[in-house]
Amino acid sequence: MESAIWTLFVIFIGLVVVNILFLQIKSKQRGKDFSRISLRVKTWWGMFVVFCLATLFNPIVSMFSLMILCFFSLKEYFSMMQTRKADRRIFLWAYLSIPIQFYWIYIGWYGMFIVFIPVYVFLLLPLPRLLGKGTLGFLRSVSSTQWGLMLMVFGLSHLAYYQVANPTSGANLVLFLVVLTQVSDIVQFVVSIYIGKRKVVPTSNPAITWEGFLAAVLVTTCVSYFIYPFLTPLDMKFGILSGLIISVTGFVGSLTISVLKRDLLIGDQEKFASLKESYLNRVDSLTYTSPIFFHIIRYYFDFM
Repeated sequence: MESAIWTLFVIFIGLVVVNILFLQIKSKQRGKDFSRISLRVKTWWGMFVVFCLATLFNPIVSMFSLMILCFFSLKEYFSMMQTRKADRRIFLWAYLSIPIQFYWIYIGWYGMFIVFIPVYVFLLLPLPRLLGKGTLGFLRSVSSTQWGLMLMVFGLSHLAYYQVANPTSGANLVLFLVVLTQVSDIVQFVVSIYIGKRKVVPTSNPAITWEGFLAAVLVTTCVSYFIYPFLTPLDMKFGILSGLIISVTGFVGSLTISVLKRDLLIGDQEKFASLKESYLNRVDSLTYTSPIFFHIIRYYFDFM
């Protein structure tokens, strides 16, 4: 816990310094558009508060804060979908699955936690749409909802299971994962904006470039090497590999959410622009890094 407090303190100081430098640059260069960077700084503060709650307090407070994060992420995801009246019931069932998923985490039932959404919810979710006698757009409605549950609830809920799987090091592992994921996102964003030239998928997210991806992999792996002894019980080999795994999977997660948003919001540029300010943009990488990192360390290490 002491190492987690020190790490959060360093992050807090870093955010304060970044905020001061940003305000100074903004005041000197009034003609430039800093809206994208300003949005990033604000959401970093929001993420900092959420994960302070998730790592510093007891597991119940942590679960509750992460459950709220899952709820708002899923809500923002649903706001991107073109919905009909017949979809309301299926959305209600989707929201009700959140507290049930976290209940399995609370009682430590790993078997049900890991199959509840991918198996039971997947198979039963079409029922409210069928009972509503709505056939128009059935496949798109159900499949889009299932995608949202897998990413925003199943993926993110793994953050809560770390502390259940390992009460001693779980909170530190969450902090380690979140720090590396955010470092990867920040480096990728900054390098892609100011240096990047080769766009990965220009049609979905022109802000993601190969230069940004390679820089994120390099920097995240280096940061992982320096902080893993303080936050994790991992050995040096896996401490270094963690940076590589998290940066690559975070890149795939960010890219996937970008394509999903572009597909769901075709023809609605106003809503697409408004969602740039959402927290969904900040947790997109975590929807991938959280479950993949969890299952890799659970497979190779006994402490999970």
